[in-house]
Amino acid sequence: MMFKISILLFILIFASFSSLADVDQTRPATDANIFGHILDAQTGEHIPFINILVEGTTIGAITDVTGHYKLTNLPAGQLVLVVKGMGFETYRKTVNAEANRTLIIDLKVTSTAIALDEIVLTASPTARGFRYQPDKVFLGERLQRRAEASFGEMLNGEPGLAMRSLGSAPARPVIRGLDGDRILVLQNGERMGDISGTSADHSISLDPMAASRIEVVRGPASLLYGSSALGGVVNLITNDIPEDFMAGISGVVSFQGASVNDMGAGFGRFTHGNDSWAASARVSYRNAGDINTPIGDITGTGLNQFDGSLGFGFKGQNGAGGFSVSHTNQEFGLPVGMDHPGKEKNIVLDRQALHGRWNFQRTGFFDRGTLRLNLSRMHQDEVETELEDGISETKIPLYFGKVGLSSSAIFQHRPVGLFDRGAFGLNIHAHEKEVGGEEAFTPGERRFAVGAFTFQEVPLSHVFRIQAGIRLDLQHTTALANHIFSNINKSRFALNYSGSVGLNYRPVQGLEIGAQFARSHRNPTITELFADGPHLGAGTFEIGDAGLEDEIGNGGDLFVRYQMGEVQLELAAFVNHFHNFIVFTPTGDTDVSSGFPVFKYIEGEARLMGGEFSFAWDPQGGFNMGVNFDYVDGRRLDNGGENLPFIPPFRYRLNLEYDFGWGWIGGTVNGAATQNKVATDELPTAGYNLLSMQAGYRLNAAGRHVLILSADNLLNTRYLDHLSRIENRNLLMPGRNITLVYRWFF
Repeated sequence: MMFKISILLFILIFASFSSLADVDQTRPATDANIFGHILDAQTGEHIPFINILVEGTTIGAITDVTGHYKLTNLPAGQLVLVVKGMGFETYRKTVNAEANRTLIIDLKVTSTAIALDEIVLTASPTARGFRYQPDKVFLGERLQRRAEASFGEMLNGEPGLAMRSLGSAPARPVIRGLDGDRILVLQNGERMGDISGTSADHSISLDPMAASRIEVVRGPASLLYGSSALGGVVNLITNDIPEDFMAGISGVVSFQGASVNDMGAGFGRFTHGNDSWAASARVSYRNAGDINTPIGDITGTGLNQFDGSLGFGFKGQNGAGGFSVSHTNQEFGLPVGMDHPGKEKNIVLDRQALHGRWNFQRTGFFDRGTLRLNLSRMHQDEVETELEDGISETKIPLYFGKVGLSSSAIFQHRPVGLFDRGAFGLNIHAHEKEVGGEEAFTPGERRFAVGAFTFQEVPLSHVFRIQAGIRLDLQHTTALANHIFSNINKSRFALNYSGSVGLNYRPVQGLEIGAQFARSHRNPTITELFADGPHLGAGTFEIGDAGLEDEIGNGGDLFVRYQMGEVQLELAAFVNHFHNFIVFTPTGDTDVSSGFPVFKYIEGEARLMGGEFSFAWDPQGGFNMGVNFDYVDGRRLDNGGENLPFIPPFRYRLNLEYDFGWGWIGGTVNGAATQNKVATDELPTAGYNLLSMQAGYRLNAAGRHVLILSADNLLNTRYLDHLSRIENRNLLMPGRNITLVYRWFF
């Protein structure tokens, strides 16, 4: 606790002294200032992270997440403001700056064919803006409005994105029916080093308030990220290493409160520097009680979390980079069910990480490059507390310890011959995981993997291009003995390949058609191979199979995206065929000793297919409307077409909103159909409709204070989530929730 308080005091003192600094001591003090917003001329949306410069000088700024800019201490007289940003036409405006006067000027820029928020860096190493599979980015005000306690809750309901739930804290994204180890969650482009993908009771070890941008790729991404990216990628970008260099201090302070679990949270990010370096600090704290449902509380589902980081960035003549250190501490409870009175299950997690990055430019064929490094250490205890005869007994029957390394080197080359700009890359991933305690249900693991890939694009005309890539992965995995698996002596060596071929077609302005055919693979995890015992946190008795083979996927994605004027439309379809698909299968049996239901890891041939549809209408005047649908069908082809377990039902969303400029108000209906396409011994779930409302207020003309009030499940509807991992799904999902958020940007 003293460590957390010390970090918080350090950041507050750092911010206080930094705020006293002159913005630019090299210029005479004129107090001629220009504040305002940069907006999309077509939609009126505030544009974050776009450059504004004073022509003929070195004075400039970058808009914050609300699209706000500030130019201070300007020379008096006639100035030309220049706005530049990827996806927008360069815009110039002549203004007259006066000493001792502040002007409020909003600037409107026109988007080009590639909008700023469409560039998803996770999907392509060259960021050319051409898509071959569906993707989406969340940033700016769209991200600010999401005040959930986990990334799973934050992304749930977006097309193709659902949530695996076991309480709020361990909620994790599900993409097109695939979850766990098949969905790779990255932090700033590298593996995080936690164990959130291995089981439903393990959480993503980062507070959602820390993310300044989230990128999602739906569909196989093994080409760029290797094994475990079979279903898609979620990249959480924190900007702990500063990328924007300007004199003075900037940042954000945020507070959140929620009624459904009496949650309170605070967050601060501060950056100070000049035109060649910047230092940053981030801190957050979140505390919540038990989750409330329409029929009462779910005991033992509280949450306490601290996150903090310190970072430093710099730039030179040929590149920019930096490093950051971060610390996360989580303690959260897990529901034990109505039939286990007097018991509590808690997860206590600590993670430390060191991140490094260097982006460089040079002359020659390979003219750009990126080097990334993430070193992490994590320890997690699964704590059991039992109250009997008035005496409380606490023990740690299971714990995990993990140290890891994740690193990438990507080198871009200039266009040559038929080929446009392309890339060659190298990924290294290594970790050692200890599993201990009297209920250790798997051995430990040592894994080393190295992968090399190339990504190439060939423009066949100004409207049509193809993409091709191939990747080789070498992986060696060794099972490590513990006191339960004392005689294990197993290792696996694999050399795998994956690849993709895609096309992008833009026949007319505003219309984009993309397709990709990909081969992917995934190596079985230690849990899937050797599990044999009760998993306390998950509430399951798990049985692995040492004979499981690598999963091989062959699939295709097709999407059509149309944007013209007031209308945006996207239709996507996919089909994936898997050999040796590993299924976490309920057997219908119950382990007598633990009382947990028995699950086995079984492999077979499987097919997942489905699609997503989204429509948005943004007429002039502030009104906008959106409609989303998604559907997944998952079946085992080697077992008479039996349904796969934990497949999301057909879902839909309707959103209506009116933006006044100084604020907004809107409502959303999220619905799901009855899911009766279930596996053997899996229970069906009924359909439901949830009504939510939200209103926001931008407190002043500069838009630097934002207040958001939202109400989720407004009618306090009773419903069950088909992806809930709570035993027998016998506990309702959260009831009515009133959330209040305040954010101050400076």
